[in-house]
Amino acid sequence: MKRIVIIFLALTFVLAACGAPAPTATPSVEQPTAVPPQPTQTAVVVVETVVEKVVETVMVTVIPTQAPTEVPSVTPLPPPTLTAVPPTQAAPEATQPPAQVAAPANPASGPIPVDDALGAGWFVNMTRDRNDFALRCQLSKEITLNVKPADPNITQVQLYYRIEDRATGAVFDWQNAGKLLQDANGNFGIIFSGDSVNANFRKPNAWFDYQFVGLSKTGGIVGRSEKIVQQVSYTFDCP
Repeated sequence: MKRIVIIFLALTFVLAACGAPAPTATPSVEQPTAVPPQPTQTAVVVVETVVEKVVETVMVTVIPTQAPTEVPSVTPLPPPTLTAVPPTQAAPEATQPPAQVAAPANPASGPIPVDDALGAGWFVNMTRDRNDFALRCQLSKEITLNVKPADPNITQVQLYYRIEDRATGAVFDWQNAGKLLQDANGNFGIIFSGDSVNANFRKPNAWFDYQFVGLSKTGGIVGRSEKIVQQVSYTFDCP
């Protein structure tokens, strides 16, 4: 019986030994390889701003206000012929060009009428006693001029004259010959002598142009006649 017990115990130990789990080996842990320290890098955030330029194109349409005009070629003109006029005092003449009226013929007797159109509405009954006078000729040394104002505001009348050289075409400045004398009928007259012509403007063959200027009581100019031109001849000797 003891043997059975002993065998049984032995078997029990054997069985116990066989069934016990084998000891578990502790796995070896591989140590990581040391990594040298790396320099610290700072992340840089780059923000790129893209500015979009918007170019706005403006279309401008130019409309010409006038069509271009073709310019003709210039044709050279011959140089004008200049006439020298010596300086002298300014003439109080009207700006309108002189009226060209033919001189009436010398009558056998009586005054020579001047067209009323040359009175320019300011004067009427303009007359003279001849169409020529001279510097040294005793028979024709003087010319008598008469005029009547058409405007009652004209209380004085003055005579202006100028000389045109018929040989050269030179025209000299206007000169004041003085006041006309008034008669009882409201007419004004003056006797003008050949030697009363300004010595600087005397020419042996010339025209004697004249004009009447009407003044008020205060001396202001009221009106002028037209310039009466190329109707009276002026010479040095008897015509």
